[in-house]
Amino acid sequence: MNTKKYFTLLLCFTALCLSAQNKLNRITVEGNKFVDDKGKTVVFKGYSSSDPDKLSSQEHWNKAYFEELKNWGANIVRFPIHPTAWRKHGKEDYLKLLDKGINWAEELGMYVIIDWHSIGNLRTEMYQHNMYDTTRKETFDFWRTIGKRYGKNTTVAFYELFNEPTTYNNELGTITWEYWKELNEEMITIVRANGGEGIPLVAGFNWAYDLTQVKENPIEAEGIAYVSHPYPQKREKPWEEKWTNDWGFVKEKYPLVLTEIGFCGPEDPGAHIPVISDESYGDAITRYSDDRGISFIVWVFDPQWAPRLFTDWDFTPSRQGKYFKAKLTE
Repeated sequence: MNTKKYFTLLLCFTALCLSAQNKLNRITVEGNKFVDDKGKTVVFKGYSSSDPDKLSSQEHWNKAYFEELKNWGANIVRFPIHPTAWRKHGKEDYLKLLDKGINWAEELGMYVIIDWHSIGNLRTEMYQHNMYDTTRKETFDFWRTIGKRYGKNTTVAFYELFNEPTTYNNELGTITWEYWKELNEEMITIVRANGGEGIPLVAGFNWAYDLTQVKENPIEAEGIAYVSHPYPQKREKPWEEKWTNDWGFVKEKYPLVLTEIGFCGPEDPGAHIPVISDESYGDAITRYSDDRGISFIVWVFDPQWAPRLFTDWDFTPSRQGKYFKAKLTE
């Protein structure tokens, strides 16, 4: 064999080895925990990006953005995909954005949550804002697409089936837990029938805060986890006992992911109910989660959306950014 051919083969072999090393372990459910393929318990702590469509349009959907997520201590990143952005790009173009983000996350050792980011009532197809407008058919097709595209990809560990189900005091119509349960079981069936090996995440009502219905009527599917978004103003202090009654009890039997937590001061840009608080909330929610092995994701790794984690594209931490960056890197 000539020298040039030998070194070409050696470089190819090295690249294959590095690729194999970078591939993340498959995450599965074991009892009330997440485990890797060696049986080791994994607790996830990370951040939600803003919509990849937004970041791409601002030229920040790039590896530098993901490197900063890693620098802030993340082992997972959540991609919130708005139905309107999905339709604007078209399926194939949006998937190209996701391909890039998933590859960057994998290279840096971070897992991914794909989140269908709608807020409202999927039964009546009425939503809190036009950006969240979708249909049951589109939602089912989205998960069919994700199952086919990323079902074997171990970096895509989670499928957050619907971001925040709510009726908004019945202004968006009504929906029973039984109907919501049936819709989620349908989505789980579809994503799995199309090859999805990731873990489905199921949210409860009241903007994904309330999981009390799970106690008597859990989702009829194995290998899933539940979601809560326990922002500080969902309940008054002291929080801990109320959290346990509203959603924390779920961790006794099932894995639980707080896919949105966060806070900002009343004077901060975009401050709104239910996110206004201070560092005492950060201490309470992280201590509560750490004591119980609950995974959590902080909203949002962006300088415009609120509550923001940084204030400019030099990634200067905001008030909550300083708090959570220190907490996740300590």
